[in-house]
Amino acid sequence: MSLSIAHLGPTGTYAEAAALTYSQWLTQETGQQSILCSYPSIAQTLEAVANGQASLGVVPIENSLEGSVTMTMDALWRFDNLQIQQALILPIAHALISCASDLALIRAIYSHPQALAQCQGWIDKFLPLAQLVPTNATTEALQHLEQDRTAGAIASQRAAQLYNLPILACPINDYPDNHTRFLVVSLNPSSGGSHTSLAFSVPANIPGALAKLLQIFASRNINLSRIESRPTKRSLGEYLFFIDIEANANDPAIKSAIAELKLHTETLKIFGSYPVLPINSKNQNPTEKDILAQETFE
Repeated sequence: MSLSIAHLGPTGTYAEAAALTYSQWLTQETGQQSILCSYPSIAQTLEAVANGQASLGVVPIENSLEGSVTMTMDALWRFDNLQIQQALILPIAHALISCASDLALIRAIYSHPQALAQCQGWIDKFLPLAQLVPTNATTEALQHLEQDRTAGAIASQRAAQLYNLPILACPINDYPDNHTRFLVVSLNPSSGGSHTSLAFSVPANIPGALAKLLQIFASRNINLSRIESRPTKRSLGEYLFFIDIEANANDPAIKSAIAELKLHTETLKIFGSYPVLPINSKNQNPTEKDILAQETFE
């Protein structure tokens, strides 16, 4: 029986590329077949997994240029039954896609806010007067470009090929070393691995509250590769804290740290331990035939 893998759509998104590459890796490693299911937002992608409508979900969590994807963090906290199975590191090379005959004719640029931000320097230099229009996904506006030749979109080269649209410039991201980390999540217990993710809230907003909790890790010589705060949405000045640890949750030092952390936090959520799978550019360009063979739409 095939697994269903939820991801942010429509066709041609980086999330779809990550999901399809993971699907192919899964087949090679385990023989398990899967189909891809496209959803209109990151939150709906994770909700589909949390409600059992999809077996797995692939969502972006962090970009090397623009930092964390806050919608993913908020949804992980809200759907606290999700467990991380794997992380995928995907190289990102943005392209300006348009049917305009010249850059100077472009009046509006459409893309996901993360993609727009990752190309802000290029846009300021070459299209400073263009209106920036945020969308739910990098490929959302591609189907409308042929009707509006004053519009452009920022998406992948693969997306331009899938929609049969011209590329005016590529790559246009401000820095060449541009990578996005995606998470593979499910309702199953985490598979274990080299990294662990967790989140917590503190009982009260008092001086030194976070420092005391971080000292729990420092005293055990545990390295934190990432720490991020998000508002609790209850009151101004109250925050949740997301932490990534470079260790397995089953390590004795990590077990000890988590046990002590439970004593001093209001809510503690362990998202699991997992391995990290790099994806090189050669392996992240599935063909249109691959996509159509595996994808369904919600």
